[in-house]
Amino acid sequence: MQKNIGSNFDDFLKEEGILEESHEAAIKRVLAYQIEQAMKEQNISKSDMAKRMNTSRCSLDRLLDPSNDSITLLTMKKAANAIGRTIKIELT
Repeated sequence: MQKNIGSNFDDFLKEEGILEESHEAAIKRVLAYQIEQAMKEQNISKSDMAKRMNTSRCSLDRLLDPSNDSITLLTMKKAANAIGRTIKIELT
């Protein structure tokens, strides 16, 4: 018998003990994707973006790497500002 039939994916992740970790990773991936898309739309090279953020190209590559979850909120904010955007976070 399969115990997860009929349950939703969040319930499965919660049962596995990885719900919060999965949500955090998803948020980071979405932000990295949005930053990269804005860079493409505005024709901003990685080198120019790194200069705008006052960081190294290597650090920017880490920020844009969807599997790297060690990026701080401050770094994300710098990236958003560099492309003329803001990050909105709210409690729900």
